[in-house]
Amino acid sequence: MTSILQFINDAGFIGWCIMFVGFAGLALVVERAQVLYFKYGMNVDEFMTRVQTLVLAKKSDEALVVCAQLQEKPMAQAFKTILEKADRDDDAIFQAHDIAMAETVPQLTKRLHYLSMLANVATLLGLLGTIHGLILSFQAVATADPAQKQTLLAHGISVSMYTTALGLAVAIPAMVFYSFLVSRQNQLVEQLTEKCGKLTELLTGAHMPTLTRQTVFPDSLAKDQLGSSKAPPTNVRAS
Repeated sequence: MTSILQFINDAGFIGWCIMFVGFAGLALVVERAQVLYFKYGMNVDEFMTRVQTLVLAKKSDEALVVCAQLQEKPMAQAFKTILEKADRDDDAIFQAHDIAMAETVPQLTKRLHYLSMLANVATLLGLLGTIHGLILSFQAVATADPAQKQTLLAHGISVSMYTTALGLAVAIPAMVFYSFLVSRQNQLVEQLTEKCGKLTELLTGAHMPTLTRQTVFPDSLAKDQLGSSKAPPTNVRAS
């Protein structure tokens, strides 16, 4: 632990700035991992099967109760928003679907982009520290006393290397964790899009009339009936 602190002290002010960025990135990784993998995680197929069974059985109220029991889950929140409009027309159901997606997707995507930003900032701070160390080295060569020139030159180069190493040590793990978290985020968004689309299709399909000749070809059937009513009788005797 002492050697790590000494390493950061040798990197100077920029080194401590990089460590602050690293702690912020670590806190963000822990928070997003806990939310995406545990808080928002659920057995999606089992949940969809329960809701679908209740909807097909015309038990939308019970389906709403199931969603209310899992209110902290984004998918359950989206399903609840759509099911609340189950007794409306198709346009209202489609509108509820759009509202549910607009309200739920930001819960899955919020704050994660900051992790990528922090990784880039750590890299740039490391580059800034490198330039700062090189400036110190050139100043030592140009203006320092010959007796101290070697010491100051070594110090400038060490600052340059320390800050570069710290910047990469923070940025590389941050980008790795960012890739895993984005993959999980995209998986949840795809599941949400797919299941909400299926629920909307299920609800709107329930409003379709029974397919009979009257519903499919109403005009042709009306014409047939009109033509048969105007046809003259064939069994009339001549007077």
